[in-house]
Amino acid sequence: MGNNLAVIGLGYVGLPLALKASRSGFNVFGIDIDLDKVSLINQGLSTISDVNKEEIQLSIESGMFRASSNFQNVELAHVVAICVPTPLDMDRNPDLTILEAAIKSVAQNVKEGTLVILESTVSPGTTREILIPKFYSCSETRARTLKFAFSPERIDPANKLWNVTNTPKVVSGIDKQSTQAAVEFYSKLVNKIHICSSPEIAELSKLLENSFRYINISFINEFRELCNKLGVEVNEVIEASATKPYGFMPFYPSTGVGGHCIPVDPLYLSDKARKVGATAKFIDLADSVNISQPKFFVRWADKKINGLSHKRVIVIGVSYKPNVTDVRETPVKALILALRQNGAQVFWHDDLVKEWNGEKSSNLDGEYDLAILATRHDYLDLKVLGNTPLISTGSSI
Repeated sequence: MGNNLAVIGLGYVGLPLALKASRSGFNVFGIDIDLDKVSLINQGLSTISDVNKEEIQLSIESGMFRASSNFQNVELAHVVAICVPTPLDMDRNPDLTILEAAIKSVAQNVKEGTLVILESTVSPGTTREILIPKFYSCSETRARTLKFAFSPERIDPANKLWNVTNTPKVVSGIDKQSTQAAVEFYSKLVNKIHICSSPEIAELSKLLENSFRYINISFINEFRELCNKLGVEVNEVIEASATKPYGFMPFYPSTGVGGHCIPVDPLYLSDKARKVGATAKFIDLADSVNISQPKFFVRWADKKINGLSHKRVIVIGVSYKPNVTDVRETPVKALILALRQNGAQVFWHDDLVKEWNGEKSSNLDGEYDLAILATRHDYLDLKVLGNTPLISTGSSI
């Protein structure tokens, strides 16, 4: 296998993969249709919070990495890793528009014998039923020479312990030759590889991982509502339960579920279940609970300050998790909207995000009727709120 790699999509998944590969002996072509992103990366600037500019600068200066919007670079690659977003559409159904466009551009430029790996999260059957047929429709003769594999991304923004190198990699090729090629590639980047017997198993494994988290986070948020009614601190209950050395895993309450993966991936699974005549009742219930969280906090806030109409409310932290700038699928958006619909004058503070939805971060001080701590960044000093009433979405009282 040659050492030229094309990474399609330079976001939270593609950029760390590209930089890791460039440090592991691969000559990497990073491809993204966002021209502004490409320009910033080539200037040695980071576009995501998990990657510092020094990493990018070192890779660029070594000559082993460059960013571009030109898919003709795919012609030079021995391996292509597709790492583009697979979001939901306006009706909360799987949207493969970005992925299908990327596949088409790769198929038009890929050379014979290339290993094509899909890392984007997809429904089971996508590799076999969508990815491969699109290559065959472009050039059947060339497609017959290609190797195809699926390996789901496992990026957790702001996680200081687990990264591209030490997180086990799930891999499956469309056949034995493809699997061997994918294992050979990833063995140069990661410490441990788990081989699945089919792409469908690998595809389902990612959906199971995040559906498990989605269901349990939604459950603990519902449980928090019970604790709120009882006047009991939910985190003390969780702490007590977590002393059990077997059969329990702690999950913690929050504003809701955000980020690109956890609130999205389970709906890919439930959509597939409906299409094949199966059920996904737990996922559907979890989704219902998650969506209802803003109403819970509005009721809590209304009760705490005797009505929200014309009250000044500051929502603290708008990213979907602490210490990141990522606002994808952030539940705070729905919280702010619900507060405003109930008459509150809502401001938000987040010095990491700074600007969001056409608004700027407001200063923290004691000039508000209520503060709601939605995302607890490490830098926050809540003492500046003075005597302002405070609701913490990670608590129950």
